[in-house]
Amino acid sequence: MPATTGSYDPESNLTYWGTGNAGPDFDGDARMGDNLYCNSVLALDADTGKLKWHYQFSPHDERDWDAAQIPLLADIEWQGQPRKVMMWANHNGVFYVLDRTTGKFLLGKAFTTINWLGGFDENGRPKWADGKLPQPGGEQVLLYPGVEGGTSWYSPSFSPRTGLFYVSAWDNYHQNVRKAEKPQAFVEGGVFGGGGGGGSNIGWNGGNVTERKEEDGFGVVRAIDPHTGEKKWEYKMTDITMAGVLTTASDVLFSGAHNANFFALDARTGTELWKTKLAGAVYSGAMTFSVGGRQFVEVAGGNTMYVFALRQ
Repeated sequence: MPATTGSYDPESNLTYWGTGNAGPDFDGDARMGDNLYCNSVLALDADTGKLKWHYQFSPHDERDWDAAQIPLLADIEWQGQPRKVMMWANHNGVFYVLDRTTGKFLLGKAFTTINWLGGFDENGRPKWADGKLPQPGGEQVLLYPGVEGGTSWYSPSFSPRTGLFYVSAWDNYHQNVRKAEKPQAFVEGGVFGGGGGGGSNIGWNGGNVTERKEEDGFGVVRAIDPHTGEKKWEYKMTDITMAGVLTTASDVLFSGAHNANFFALDARTGTELWKTKLAGAVYSGAMTFSVGGRQFVEVAGGNTMYVFALRQ
């Protein structure tokens, strides 16, 4: 089922929704095959609900890489021609560009550290890299990303002014996984790593602020060129992030972090323009509104709502 809101294209009258993973989450032996429509984006006729097309990001998922992300729609130039696209940074660590009218696969490229992907076939179906798919009774496998993925439900952004896609992500995030011989059994290195299997120690940590080493995993805001999937700039943090990204017509980007930082960046370069410490972690996306000709930015930090504006 969907975990976040979908998107709507009034021109085609299509609405787009991401779907969750199949269960059991980590053992696919009881649900063989691709598990149709799980871990997918569905394009539905807004009047009838009829399925027009779908694309499955992670067929037969055993890593809890659900498609709980928000589809971002834009009209861009693609290989010299205007094209209506959907951009999607997925839980599995891959950034995708699809034709939002037909569902045609256009691009898939890692936006965070991954080692599971061995490429795509001509239809955009992902292939697992050799030796990275855990086998029953096999050896423990080090996988990037871990169960929390490259990104999750926190909203991305696209700026038609800069032509860049922006996403909050976790990087250097991994887990050691091993699949047991009997069905319905799955052993891994802790939900957030660091336990038993020697995975990364990145995670919620009970809501406590943690300054982590870069090799342990870190939060980051990345700007991506949707034509190539290449990173244009990044803003690294010393803690994880579950904050959405807001970009404005003045080329300012707002986001936050688990350690309660709320900050503004230059959307073209990633340069930090301003930062403040809130009373609690930022797990929301900022919003902006105007009253009496004055612009405000609002965000939740912990259980408190904050509103900011330039000094008059």
